[in-house]
Amino acid sequence: MSAHDVLGPGQKGLFIGGSWREAEGGETFAVHDPADGSVLARVADATVGDAMDALDAAVAAQAGWARTAPRHRSEILRRAFELINARAHDLAELMSLEMGKTIAEAKGEVAYGNEFFRWFSEEAVRIHGRWMQNPAGGSRLLTVKKPVGPCLFVTPWNFPLAMGTRKIGPAVAAGCTMVVKPAELTPLAMLALAGILAEAGLPDGVLNVIPTTRAADISTALMADDRLRKVSFTGSTAVGRQLVRQSADQLPRVSMELGGNAPFILFEDADVDAAVEGAMVAKMRNMGEACTAANRFLVHADVAQEFAEKLATRMGKLVVGRGQDAGVDVGPLIEEKAVRSVDQLVTDAVHDGARVLTGGTAPDGPGFFYRPTVLIDVHPESEINSREIFGPVAPIVTFTTEEEAVARANATEYGLAAYVYTRDLSRAIRMAESLECGMVGINSGLISNAAAPFGGVKASGFGREGGFEGIEEYLETTYVALPAGW
Repeated sequence: MSAHDVLGPGQKGLFIGGSWREAEGGETFAVHDPADGSVLARVADATVGDAMDALDAAVAAQAGWARTAPRHRSEILRRAFELINARAHDLAELMSLEMGKTIAEAKGEVAYGNEFFRWFSEEAVRIHGRWMQNPAGGSRLLTVKKPVGPCLFVTPWNFPLAMGTRKIGPAVAAGCTMVVKPAELTPLAMLALAGILAEAGLPDGVLNVIPTTRAADISTALMADDRLRKVSFTGSTAVGRQLVRQSADQLPRVSMELGGNAPFILFEDADVDAAVEGAMVAKMRNMGEACTAANRFLVHADVAQEFAEKLATRMGKLVVGRGQDAGVDVGPLIEEKAVRSVDQLVTDAVHDGARVLTGGTAPDGPGFFYRPTVLIDVHPESEINSREIFGPVAPIVTFTTEEEAVARANATEYGLAAYVYTRDLSRAIRMAESLECGMVGINSGLISNAAAPFGGVKASGFGREGGFEGIEEYLETTYVALPAGW
């Protein structure tokens, strides 16, 4: 199968105002298969002028889209949900090709990402204001929810479909139009999604998709335009900080889902076998290329050796290879630079005294692969504990007291996710209250859910996606004071 088998005619261009078109000057860029470096497709390379055309289309469509009935918006999302379900295998194949994840992982992403369309199709008809008497008497208070307006979405390469549906779903439900800039490394799934939404009946101009190699120039131009009223970004903290600074002049609403450094905390009373199962999910989902991935394993000294050996046994049995091949458990990393970064972190940790229980090297090419790795006796100050690994490496550090575990877990600028394994309910509650993060998994290695608010604190960003909270990011509140007797 090739990318051309999934994308329809013209669907490697820009999607602006309901039409597929070439970029200004006809420029294109290559999308590569990380398993061997080959070119999968060439897609249109949007210019700043193209981006402004996309914003023009979103602005032109905004007023009419905001007036549509919530039920109509709901039914469009539901039709898109059904279409994605029907094409799940093809979409999974496309994502596996452009990003490298296994077909099983890709199918999991399609199912997870599609839940945001189902969830927000249901939330579209539950946008509530309120009516109440002034506590002092003499008047009434009315609040009305309105769509915030045209949005800019910048999505990452690691979950090419789900990071789009997580933003597009609530925006459509709330009545907002949007310009989406998918990651340069993985634009194909977003282009396929644009075609599906058009087929589902989304009006022209509501969704505009502009793949590009000029991300910085385009975001600067769009954010300088006061017609843009919302920015939602998923990606690195460094880029997020830059976008927040750029937002200061026009003051659009801003949501940032940034980096993570999730601790996986295993107490001495926990079920070690269950913790190993949870660790395999928390660490190896998406080859470790996830902001929620377990990044630091903080394990009580009494069970550290047992946990490390069992985890290394499981990790060592994983089959590394091309994501579309049968029997493969771990696909390639996204690019050569990612392999170099992971390898350097492992090398430095070993230099600091860590021992490799399994993995620890990159196989010979072609492709951007790294063997699943478990490190024990990792020095607490080793760089691998402060950097986001974004690869299949589990560094294990020991602790002896709960207070020490909390202090080490919180000793990071990030605060997205954390995982805690314990049989003690009181301790679980204490940990959830003490950990500085937006999400905590108790005896579970998988926490993402469309019905739950996803997001972090500190340098992991602000704003929430999913849950009842997700649609509020796309709504403004107007308060109306009414005189008595009305």
